[in-house]
Amino acid sequence: MVDYLTGVLQIGNTFLAIVAGFIAATLYKHSSKKEFLAWKPLIFGLILLFVEEIIASFRSFGIYDSPYLTHIIPSFILGLLIYALAVQVDVARHY
Repeated sequence: MVDYLTGVLQIGNTFLAIVAGFIAATLYKHSSKKEFLAWKPLIFGLILLFVEEIIASFRSFGIYDSPYLTHIIPSFILGLLIYALAVQVDVARHY
C-alpha cells in the first residue's frame, strides 16, 4: 500500500513539475523590464527544478539512477536563487 501511495504522489509531483516548467518558460518573455530583472535567474531555477523533479521520478521508478544529478542540480538552483536576490537588492536600491 505504501508503494502504491508513493507512486501516485510521485506521478502527481511530476505532473506539477511539468506545469511549473511550462509556466516558467512562458514567463521568460515577460521578464524584459528592468523591474523584473531578478525574474530571469528565478525562471532558470524553476526550469532546473522541473528537470530535477523529472530525474527524481525516473529514479523513483527505477528508469534512470544518477545520484550525482540529484545533488548537483539543487546546488545550481540555490546559486540562481542567491544571484536573483542580489539582483533584486540592486534593483530596489536604484528605485
